[in-house]
Amino acid sequence: MLLLFGLKTVLRPLRGRTATCQSCGLVVHHHLEERASKFTLFFIPVFTMSRSYRITCSNCGQVSAISARKKKALAR
Repeated sequence: MLLLFGLKTVLRPLRGRTATCQSCGLVVHHHLEERASKFTLFFIPVFTMSRSYRITCSNCGQVSAISARKKKALAR
């Protein structure tokens, strides 16, 4: 019997927001991204194992990890 399983990382862009960058200090658009690790069985995603969020400054490229709570606050 052959059983194929593994992990797959899925990147999903989310709606960004204009804010002040902590690194360069300019008010610019920030890109928001969701990164989810999914358990796969026979190349089919079965369930999500972990989820994280990153925000990137469009001016200087500073990348920061943010919590799910902060992500919800940015979505408002």
